[in-house]
Amino acid sequence: MMSIVCPVCKEECEHQVLREAAELVVQCSVCGQVHRIPKPPEPRIFTIRAIVSRETESQVCSVEMLEGEVVSLGDQIAAECGDEVYGVEVTGIEAGEKRVRRAKAGEVTTLWTRGIEQVVVKASIHTGRTTLPLYQTAEGEEEFVVGEAYTFGGRRIRISHIKLRDGPVMRKEGWKTVARRVKRIYGYLEGRYPRP
Repeated sequence: MMSIVCPVCKEECEHQVLREAAELVVQCSVCGQVHRIPKPPEPRIFTIRAIVSRETESQVCSVEMLEGEVVSLGDQIAAECGDEVYGVEVTGIEAGEKRVRRAKAGEVTTLWTRGIEQVVVKASIHTGRTTLPLYQTAEGEEEFVVGEAYTFGGRRIRISHIKLRDGPVMRKEGWKTVARRVKRIYGYLEGRYPRP
C-alpha cells in the first residue's frame, strides 16, 4: 500500500499497487478508483573507491551507495573486490582533501576499511515514496529466498527480487541464493504491499 491523493476522493488515501511498469497502476482503497501515477525515480547509485585492508594486505575495491546515503566511521558495509565481496568496517572517510567522521555518498572520494569475517548484504527497500538503503550482516552461506520475509537493518522486509553478483536477477517466488552471491536485495516493508 502507498498513501497518495485520489483524483476522485480529492484527499490522501491508501492505494494498492496493481502493476509496476513505466507508470504505477494503483487502486484507491476508499472508492475503488483505478488510476496511473508516475513511478518514483530510482535513486542514483554512486560507486566509491574503497581501500580494503585484510591481515597484512590492502587492495583497491569499490563500494556502492545510494544518493543521499550517509556513511560513518565504524559502519559495516560490503566492498566489491573484483568478483569477490567482503564485509568491511569503515575506518576512515576521505571527502575531497579532508578526513571526516561521516559523509553523504556524493561527498566521499575514498573509504578506508578493514575486512571482517561476515558478508554484509545490501538491500534497497521501496516504501511507496522513497527507497531505503538497508544492510544486514550474514554468514556467507546464509540463504535468502524471493518472496520470504526477513528482519533487515532492524526492519521487517519481504524480498521481491535479488540481483546476483555473477548472474541475472532472480524474480520467481521461492528461488533462493546464498548471501555471498547477492549483489543487492530489492523488496518492500512487510505489510506495506500485498503479496502477489
